[in-house]
Amino acid sequence: MRLTLKDNLPFTHVKLKYLETEIEIPDVLIDTGSASTILAAHLVAEAGIEPEMSDILYTIRGVGGTEAVFSRRVDTLQVGPSTVSDFEIEVGGMDYGFEINGILGMDYMLQTGMIINLDELRLEFSERLRNQ
Repeated sequence: MRLTLKDNLPFTHVKLKYLETEIEIPDVLIDTGSASTILAAHLVAEAGIEPEMSDILYTIRGVGGTEAVFSRRVDTLQVGPSTVSDFEIEVGGMDYGFEINGILGMDYMLQTGMIINLDELRLEFSERLRNQ
């Protein structure tokens, strides 16, 4: 799968399925420095993912600052040919001062054996781990 560079940062798009609704989210940063995957609240709301009174808010910290997020388990998260079922995402505002709709973290990369091929600007996935 091709990846794109924006300001020398690697981006891709993901497909998310939640309660039988599937959406595609563009401009997701591939970030090996992020332990978890976070997606923009205003976009996942299109699939019915919204905060509930029982949700616990977490504070995450990174180079871009701090952000309050909640977690939700989705039916599937797909990048190119690789799909992970019953995957937990974090949901937040994603207000970092530039256009970004999500961060694909190490949680997804490790489960799929994702290889970031910068020479060819491609994402590749382990055949053994492709569909979890």
